[in-house]
Amino acid sequence: MPVSSDASHVATPLLQAVGLSKSFGIVEVLRDINLAVNPGEVHAIIGENGAGKSTLMRLLAGHLQPTRGEIRIDGDAVVLHGPVDAEQRGIVLVHQEILLAPDLTVAQNLYLGRELHKGMIVDDRAMNEGARRAIRDLGADIDPNMVVRRLSIAQRQLVQIARVLLVPHRVVIFDEPTASLTPTETGALLKVINDIRARGAAVLYISHRLPEVKEIADRVTILRDGRLVATHPASDLEAGDMARLMVGRDVAKLYPDRHSATVREAVLEVEDFSVPGYAQHASFQLRKGEILGFAGLVGAGRTELMEGVVGLRTARGTIRLNGKPAHFPDVHGSLKAGIVYLSEDRKGKGLLLTKDLRVNLTLASLGKFVRWLQIDRAKERDALDGAIREFDIRTGRKDLLAGQLSGGNQQKLLLAKMMMLNPEIVIIDEPTRGIDIGTKEQIYKFIASLAEEGRSVIVVSSEMPELIGICDRILVMRSGHIVGELAGEHMTENEIVVLATGVKTGEAA
Repeated sequence: MPVSSDASHVATPLLQAVGLSKSFGIVEVLRDINLAVNPGEVHAIIGENGAGKSTLMRLLAGHLQPTRGEIRIDGDAVVLHGPVDAEQRGIVLVHQEILLAPDLTVAQNLYLGRELHKGMIVDDRAMNEGARRAIRDLGADIDPNMVVRRLSIAQRQLVQIARVLLVPHRVVIFDEPTASLTPTETGALLKVINDIRARGAAVLYISHRLPEVKEIADRVTILRDGRLVATHPASDLEAGDMARLMVGRDVAKLYPDRHSATVREAVLEVEDFSVPGYAQHASFQLRKGEILGFAGLVGAGRTELMEGVVGLRTARGTIRLNGKPAHFPDVHGSLKAGIVYLSEDRKGKGLLLTKDLRVNLTLASLGKFVRWLQIDRAKERDALDGAIREFDIRTGRKDLLAGQLSGGNQQKLLLAKMMMLNPEIVIIDEPTRGIDIGTKEQIYKFIASLAEEGRSVIVVSSEMPELIGICDRILVMRSGHIVGELAGEHMTENEIVVLATGVKTGEAA
């Protein structure tokens, strides 16, 4: 629970936005934002994807310059000349995107640009010890000598948080810090945030996990379409109130109604399948028109198993597609066979962030757009228009780069891209990570519609309510093994946790 605070009565806010606005070309993404952050306060910023939250945070951290308005620190107007200037003034930002050097170790990343020295020599031992302490404070156990490229998305996020918290800070801005984290890791981070608040520093906190916002925040500000809707004490709002303010309507039913899936023939059979170092002797079936969920803790091997099935990782075992033996030495083979895989890392592996929407949409199915050895640009533009309508991709301009879209709209673009291949089987890894509640509702309806059309879907997710809400069956993995199957009334969070941890309810984890 939030620490009681008289922050709302402090005369001079630590950080303020006054009439802050930002335009990119003719598109105004933020308009006249007035925001105050007080010492010893956790101030949450919520809103749908594209509401302007990340843009506002990047303005306050010096990564962008406002079109108009001003930023004040301790009541004095300042111009932030970049993120280094902001950090020197005590404002630090934990980015939603992973911004680490993949070929350096954990310790080297934490101290990159501020290395510790012993005389003229870099003190690797001291940096390793400092890194170990910083990671341990976040409830994790990661080897400081591990190369970042070998870490999971969740582990990279923890390293990025630890790196920022090593900088002396007065205001810490967290942009979706728990999107990749397990409940245990999230709890450890929220404890760290309470410690930051207790020291009199301020926290700006962006999250789509509304119960989490309710738990940690003192005040909540809601943005919608680049405008500030309201600011309320967190104690005055329930999660449902926040959702309604975010989307401007009641979100009464998040998960779509679905008819019980008829037991149909298996379209994909995987037997005694292993991905060395990650998954061992996995066997499962996916049926026609079914949504099959994969649950488990981070590191259980779910992602690696799926990557092995589609040919992205070296694997061994048996695959049958529609009853016939199949083997996919690379991802091109699985695509040709009608299986598409949407990576959990949509920014790093799913989209080309520096290319425009048209290029991203048609890249995987480029053969459809070639005419007389030339790409038919008009046909590509028509396809983009159709995808924008069908998937409700919200973009002010069609010539934007994929990296300029919000997280939810990037996920919609990735879905549209893969559906251009007209697949029979769709594997989606973490379909709603870092996505607002309104966009989640849209994606759940889309997944349900795939099953209604007779396609088959595998959903890998760390959100148990999501799996329970949309899946026909759930397979649970632990330490690289499939340890159980749940269906019907047995699909509960308690049952998933027992299988995922191997610990019975009431036992110490």
